[in-house]
Amino acid sequence: MSNSVDNAAVEVWNRCLEIIRDNLNYQKFKSWFEPIRPVRLEQQTLTIQVPSQFWYEWLEEHYYNMLRSTLHKVLGPEGKLEYSIVMERADEAYAGTQVRMPQRVTPPVKPTPDGVGRPSATYPQGPIQNPFVIPGIRKTRIESNLNPNYVFERYIEGDCNRLARSAAMAIAENLGNNSFNPFFVYGGVGLGKTHLIQSIGNKIKQDYGDSKSVLYTSSEAFTNEFVHAIRNNRASEFSMFYRNIDVLIVDDIQFFSGKEKTQEEFFHIFNALHQDGKQIILSSDRAPKDVPDIEERLISRFNWGLSADLQMPDFETRYAILEYKARDNGIEFDSEIFEFIAYNFKTSVRDLEGAIIKLLATSSLQKIDHIDLAMAKRILKDMVKETKRHISIETIQVQVCEYFGIDPNKVREKTRKQEIVEVRQIAMYLSKHMTKSSLKTIGLQFGGRDHSTVIHAIQSVEERIKSQPKHAKQIKDIQQKIELASF
Repeated sequence: MSNSVDNAAVEVWNRCLEIIRDNLNYQKFKSWFEPIRPVRLEQQTLTIQVPSQFWYEWLEEHYYNMLRSTLHKVLGPEGKLEYSIVMERADEAYAGTQVRMPQRVTPPVKPTPDGVGRPSATYPQGPIQNPFVIPGIRKTRIESNLNPNYVFERYIEGDCNRLARSAAMAIAENLGNNSFNPFFVYGGVGLGKTHLIQSIGNKIKQDYGDSKSVLYTSSEAFTNEFVHAIRNNRASEFSMFYRNIDVLIVDDIQFFSGKEKTQEEFFHIFNALHQDGKQIILSSDRAPKDVPDIEERLISRFNWGLSADLQMPDFETRYAILEYKARDNGIEFDSEIFEFIAYNFKTSVRDLEGAIIKLLATSSLQKIDHIDLAMAKRILKDMVKETKRHISIETIQVQVCEYFGIDPNKVREKTRKQEIVEVRQIAMYLSKHMTKSSLKTIGLQFGGRDHSTVIHAIQSVEERIKSQPKHAKQIKDIQQKIELASF
């Protein structure tokens, strides 16, 4: 494909993006549309380049109507969209351009030996038979090593893992009929890689039973088995065993680093499985290209299918995980406990689970019927990293105004509307009690008011707290909200 830029295509696609951006949230737009590149514009047909077959299928399934209406707005009713699908095989990139809109049902693009993506009707049907298959070996029941708790139903979806989870589901539901082979999942410690890849295996076992052999192993276990096989002159049996697995799942592939003989053996097993149309699923703590001391030919093969990363979960996803874990264990916690944990455990799903388990254990062992926020903080204090909290007046203003549903700028204005005055007084009161700021500084932060106005605000709130229990609870709720937001 030419590297020259088609300015007309760029202009048309940018106009499309403006419309799409207004109809999607930021994360979805950034995830699915920013990586797309305009290629060319010929008559009324715009060609765009997407990173993979999966990308095209996702756009067709989730954004078809939006893309069609957007294209019609920009190019008119005769406007059409064509996809150029970038795939990698060995060291050569090649593209397919047979997918067009507004045609709704299109055969999937499959790789062919001449390097061009074509409809699947031209692709050789059925797997190429391995000449070294031992008759009857496939009837042997293989222990999958899967954890039955690692299933899709227990894997909470969020923006941090949506691509990986969707691809994993597609593999499990369309075994042998998907473009994600191998499927390479990568991400930091405790983000759910093992759970996700085992979910695929469990779903396949559920749907296919013993008719499909599924094996989960760690790279360390694979290496140890291989070394043991060499010592006992059983390397050929080892190789034959792995070549007859229908779904091979290898965890923590980064530990193949520097193990040359193991890499060579895995390379040959990988080739045999892939040639036979068997599914390969891998995980690592980093992207394929970033795994050190791995042969280039292996890295190249890791890139044949789809690589999907797992990001750190956002607050909403962390909160949803905590809710599910508590419910799954048959216990209820107050929402502020979930908020506290979600704000303080930001880097690992495993840490979230650990926090819930510790609360559950304490509740059970000490026979505590109800754990409140103060108790939860005491129980988890050794797990929460000591961080120096800084609560600013601006944070207080934002959180107070958000609680009452008004614009934070209102409390800094000269308005004397009663509802604004009361909110401003609460924010001043909390600024005095939650920061080390002087009365003068607080007044300046609220539109340049003098210290006597701040004193009056504090006294007014204190009187309402004493006389109105409902007001006292409001102040307590807001204070807790500010503390959580400041971690």
